[in-house]
Amino acid sequence: MNHEILKRVILEQIEVIRAAEIIDREYSFENGVNYILVGLRRAGKSTLLYKIAREFVASGCDWSQIIYINFEDDRLLGFTKEDFDDIIETAYELSDADEIIYFFDEIQIVDGWEHFARRMADQKRRVYITGSNAKMLSSEMASILGGRYLAKMIMPFSFSECLEYGKTDHDEKALLTTSKNGKIKKACQEYISGGGFPEAQNLNNRREYIKSVYEKVLLGDIIEREQVKNKMALRLMIKKIAETVMHEISFNTLAGNIKASGIKTSTDSMIEYSSYAENAYLVFRTENYVSKFAEKESVPRYYFYDNGILSLFLVNKASALLENAVAVFLMREYREGFYFYKSAKKGVDIDFYLPGEGCAIQVAYSLEEAEDREINSLVSFARKTEGVETLMIVTNEEERTIQKDGLMIRVVPAHKFLLGVYKKVVDRGGGVW
Repeated sequence: MNHEILKRVILEQIEVIRAAEIIDREYSFENGVNYILVGLRRAGKSTLLYKIAREFVASGCDWSQIIYINFEDDRLLGFTKEDFDDIIETAYELSDADEIIYFFDEIQIVDGWEHFARRMADQKRRVYITGSNAKMLSSEMASILGGRYLAKMIMPFSFSECLEYGKTDHDEKALLTTSKNGKIKKACQEYISGGGFPEAQNLNNRREYIKSVYEKVLLGDIIEREQVKNKMALRLMIKKIAETVMHEISFNTLAGNIKASGIKTSTDSMIEYSSYAENAYLVFRTENYVSKFAEKESVPRYYFYDNGILSLFLVNKASALLENAVAVFLMREYREGFYFYKSAKKGVDIDFYLPGEGCAIQVAYSLEEAEDREINSLVSFARKTEGVETLMIVTNEEERTIQKDGLMIRVVPAHKFLLGVYKKVVDRGGGVW
């Protein structure tokens, strides 16, 4: 690789880092540890690297010790694993320091990156890596990297991060102040409908930005990377998944729905395409806690990592957007520690079950027409399931406590749930709200 091109790429990137607007996020990093950051495109992974780089400089490093390479730079087209050593050589042409800190953005573009990353770690070099494909955390990659990196999944802004970015007070006092609470509620509705992409927060036309991100994920991270031939079937599959948020759907059903639209596909293709969408951090699944293994895998419920992308497919589906926002919050907090719970034998259908917390959550945009159904589901579930102590219904804006058959059910408004206020209840084992 031409060293002059590499120098230009590195030095221009340093100027970008120095000028970037940085906001504190809900992620922390250990000193002396190499990291791999993964997640949905435009979720803020690069900005976190900028923050880490600036912290190194603030602690005494010179800018010449920061080597940042974004492998999506068009000047690096054709870069191969054989070119990696040119980065090391170029780094020492730019700096006389003994220690160089390396930042490699979207490194998964280069086949064989993991072998280079392992060698860098074995040589005790400081390395930070980002990527937008879950295959970077596969068992195969983990075997090659051998525990030399800590992995951290980066998601778009949480609701609290959106409020921080907008400089909106949201502490306990703010929640008790009428005017400030009103601003928080308004921001919550915007978050539920528009999602948390950092760069979209101040845009007048947020939808167009989100659409461009979605197309980039679809075309670049799925179709191009996975060499998908039946592009229309893939597009229709994602649309059908969006339309079934809140409900489980089988791959057989997905294939049938797409065939009914006149597009050829198969159940195997749906299994394959859905895994591509998951690998690109477009969607994630929850599984039925009480299903057999085969059904857990074949009949999941899907949610989108960002509400803004989901909103591209939905019209007048406020209830689906609310449930998706709750699912995203739980994914951020618990990763794979939550499920849905549907049992014909027990006669219960619970939106979210956190077995480790003994918590069951229903989501209802309004209880005006659904109160009896949601309450009865929670009560029945608690009576038939050992260890369930916390019962909750997340609504758009209602807040109260319901007593039923000796059980306490908390009705929580969306803005408080998404700010994590509910966790205080869980942490106290169902204590007083």
